[in-house]
Amino acid sequence: MKSKKTLAMAAIALAMFTLVNGHCVAEDNPSSSTGEETTATYRPGDIVPDGYISQQGLDAFFTSQPIPDNIFAIMQGKSFKADCTVPRSELRYVLCLHRDIEGNAVVGEMVVNKAIAADVVDIFRELFVNRYPIERMRLIDYWDADDERSMTANNSSSFNFRFISHTTKVSKHGAGMAVDINPLYNPYHKVLADGTEVIEPAAGKPYLDRTKSFDYKINENDLCHQLFIKHGFEWGGSWTSCKDYQHFEK
Repeated sequence: MKSKKTLAMAAIALAMFTLVNGHCVAEDNPSSSTGEETTATYRPGDIVPDGYISQQGLDAFFTSQPIPDNIFAIMQGKSFKADCTVPRSELRYVLCLHRDIEGNAVVGEMVVNKAIAADVVDIFRELFVNRYPIERMRLIDYWDADDERSMTANNSSSFNFRFISHTTKVSKHGAGMAVDINPLYNPYHKVLADGTEVIEPAAGKPYLDRTKSFDYKINENDLCHQLFIKHGFEWGGSWTSCKDYQHFEK
């Protein structure tokens, strides 16, 4: 009998980025080309040739849709926990392209609240057009919905259900209303009343010095910051009680 982990990985492998006549869909069982159809299938994380993108048209690669069954299956018990109070119908599965640091076009995926799905698609499209580097954009479920592990892998993500500590209020990420971008290089930082320093991810400590120049750094002059603010988001890097340089929320 296959383990739950093996079955989950098999389900992840079925999460495809499929183009049929120029329309992007996520299918449980992607089909191959037939008749007049032009079909190509890429998994999240795959590199897509620029020539193929030009052939199909850029808009085909930036979509949001209700969460497909195969995607929801791998979210359950991870980002979509047993006590999740956010209905599946309130969430959207975003498929888009992003540029890695070498300039390759990579298939990205993210689950967000439907209230910000259109904004997120528009933002990622503009970032892609302007060749803005995002290292990784995969479902946080690949890291068993463990924020520290996902952030350490510099994975950009959104939905991960949880309550705000010691409350019954759903957090912004728990509602899919916040997006973290290149989190390793844009860490969260707070000094508690007792002097304890909190850095998330811990591996992001070298990047707390925002006077330094390094790849993936977000600041107020950064295109990523400008686009999220334009679409009505708030940036955690502007907070005074703490700094969350990776974080944009509505």
